[in-house]
Amino acid sequence: MLSYEESLKILKETNALIDGHFILSSGLHSPTYVQCAQLLSKPNKASQICNSLAEKIKKSFKDFDLILSPAMGGIIIGYEIGKIVNKETIFSERVDGEFKLRRDFSIDKNKKVLIIEDVITTGKSSLECSKLATAAGAKVVGYACIIDRSKGESLIKEKIVSQIELNIPTYTKDNLPKSLSSIKAVKPGSRNL
Repeated sequence: MLSYEESLKILKETNALIDGHFILSSGLHSPTYVQCAQLLSKPNKASQICNSLAEKIKKSFKDFDLILSPAMGGIIIGYEIGKIVNKETIFSERVDGEFKLRRDFSIDKNKKVLIIEDVITTGKSSLECSKLATAAGAKVVGYACIIDRSKGESLIKEKIVSQIELNIPTYTKDNLPKSLSSIKAVKPGSRNL
């Protein structure tokens, strides 16, 4: 398994950590944006992170049938982890602002589902996925991600298995520090399209 330092080095080498003023999909503002698409666009580096995360997942979740990921950020990581642990992997997509299963994906009753995405901040996307699973009569066994930037404050009350935890500050629009308020905000997340 990769250490914290090794994981951070890979994220920096792949430009997966960007500095500026960002409005996250949660609506919070941050001086750092985690762009896992940059990491995942470099398969050799991404495979190191995915293999390490898969080892952590195997240790934490002994029994699950299906991986469910939110689009867009979770599709590649969900697929890669699914390939490593040999589990079926599907994803949800936003339709009129809500996650739905499309493309003939379905979740069978009593299946054990692991929710995987790239980054967890508030946990909102992961929880929206978990609602799809429970509505189908399945059981959510847990949550995993490449980067947990929730600082233990996500809406997810269960344990989150991550490759790396980053303590990146976030702010509400009404509580921006001067260093951020003087920079034009950018909305890079897929929920903001």
